[in-house]
Amino acid sequence: MTEIFFVLIVIYAAYVIFSVVSTDKKARVIDDSAPAMMSVVNIKPLIPDKVMAQPLIKPAAKNAKVSAIKTGLKNPQTAEIATSYSNYRFMKRWIKEALVTEGLLEKVYKNNELNPDVELKIKDALVALEGLERYQV
Repeated sequence: MTEIFFVLIVIYAAYVIFSVVSTDKKARVIDDSAPAMMSVVNIKPLIPDKVMAQPLIKPAAKNAKVSAIKTGLKNPQTAEIATSYSNYRFMKRWIKEALVTEGLLEKVYKNNELNPDVELKIKDALVALEGLERYQV
């Protein structure tokens, strides 16, 4: 019985090796014929020449300046810096309290009180809070 399994395994291994070698040859034949077919068809680039002439990678000096600039809000009491505060539901508590303390909002809103009008007020208040010197990084 084990001899039959051994013979079947050998046949299967030979089949796998044969199929890998034959697909490799087919792939080479397709690759060789591809440039000939592409030379017959006139292919125009979809991107304008002006865009192609611009370098895709920015110089390292510009990237260094951008990474050196810190964005966010700084808590003046603890010097904690919050960089992610775009969603009011996940905003840090001290930012919500600062909005009320500075008089930019009437109160700290609960999640069920949020609607499009309130969210618009909050975004305007955040822009005003970012402009205040005490909260800038």
